Amino acid sequence: MPHIFPNERRQNLAICVDSRGSTKAFSALITNILPDYELISKGQCFPLHVYDEDSPRDRRLIATLLDTELEEGYRRRDAITATSLASFRSAYGSKISVEDIFYYVYGVLHSPEYRTRFASDLKKMLPRLPFTRETADFWRFSKAGRDLAHWHLYYETVEPWPVREHSDALSLDPGKDFLVQRMTFGRKDKQVDKTTIHYNAHLTLTGIPPEAYDYVVNGKSAIEWIMERYQITVDKDSGIRNDPNDWAREHDDPRYILDLLKRVIRVSMETIKIVAALPPLNERVHS
Repeated sequence: MPHIFPNERRQNLAICVDSRGSTKAFSALITNILPDYELISKGQCFPLHVYDEDSPRDRRLIATLLDTELEEGYRRRDAITATSLASFRSAYGSKISVEDIFYYVYGVLHSPEYRTRFASDLKKMLPRLPFTRETADFWRFSKAGRDLAHWHLYYETVEPWPVREHSDALSLDPGKDFLVQRMTFGRKDKQVDKTTIHYNAHLTLTGIPPEAYDYVVNGKSAIEWIMERYQITVDKDSGIRNDPNDWAREHDDPRYILDLLKRVIRVSMETIKIVAALPPLNERVHS
């Protein structure tokens, strides 16, 4: 990780995937910040760039040659090798860039066909990527990867999905009306109804599209990750209380968690739409 995200000022992207030993279905998630160790189960990250730290001697030499000071002391290089870039350009044309390849990878890793056909291999080894036969399909996967990256990276700022809010609160205090303790699903005819989420004791969301739960990351739908992580918990051993409402209070944004849930519904729906439009792999056969 020191070579991928050496500090908060070095920008980068990394695709995180399951590694060997994971018991969960394969998934991939892109990040632009230092990831948690278990962001993806037994995960391994593949970056767009790699940062190498210069030695003090290199810094002095470069500073002398350029007659300037070398900031930070890092050199950035592409993680996609020149050999790989040459292979893709040979297959699809000289205009291919390392970013095009990076997003192609992210697009292919979301292909339901890819995940189904190679499910057994993905449990035993790191992903191997096919070359599509048609140049047009390369660009379709690459475009899909870029679009997926947009939704997955900027999920906190996208337009919330227009679910309906029902509240019986009599107060007009946003600081209290939007506090969350533990979100739960609705019930209908004694069955769990995932189109409804009880946000708190007096606020309920309805009209959640059932297909939104098809976007699964690390063994669970993105929506259910939000429901699980954004609840008040108390550690049994230490007695430490974890209250997700604290962040909203500190940033004077009482609707943060509520709107985050609605934004993740949006991300889930957009992801499902993009994935459904992916072309067949139709890979090339190499002799």
